[in-house]
Amino acid sequence: MRPLGAADRAPLESLLAATEAFTADEIAVALELIDLGLTPGGGGYRFTVAEDELGVAGYACFGATPMTDRTFDLYWIAVHPRAQGTGVGQALLAGVEETLRAERGRLLLIETASKPSYARQRAFYARAGYFEVARVRDFYCDGDDRVIFAKRLDRGGPA
Repeated sequence: MRPLGAADRAPLESLLAATEAFTADEIAVALELIDLGLTPGGGGYRFTVAEDELGVAGYACFGATPMTDRTFDLYWIAVHPRAQGTGVGQALLAGVEETLRAERGRLLLIETASKPSYARQRAFYARAGYFEVARVRDFYCDGDDRVIFAKRLDRGGPA
């Protein structure tokens, strides 16, 4: 794992498209955050990038949740299809958690959707020890709920 660099923007844009998990609007938002992350101060967004023998294999974007005591949000985690199922996603998430624990992070939240195409993502978070703590029905659109997962970083277990 390593920090985000300017040369990562194009490979990350390709990665986001290759996953076929994100809409064009979602990719545009992810790229806005990447662009912010490449500016001095990063706009509060932090990144970690994973590589394999073919280049950028995945990334995670996270940051402190404003007006909270050591609570953080995982904004994005994406793995190139060629690297899915190889442990890259687990390593990225574990790296974020390790970083935040070293900074005395208390709680990590992850927001995702309930649509069927996100079932793998929800299962991934559950396997990593995250618990569904909230659901807002029909948030994104009718039939697609906002699902919030959480994990205590300071003591483990449910939030």
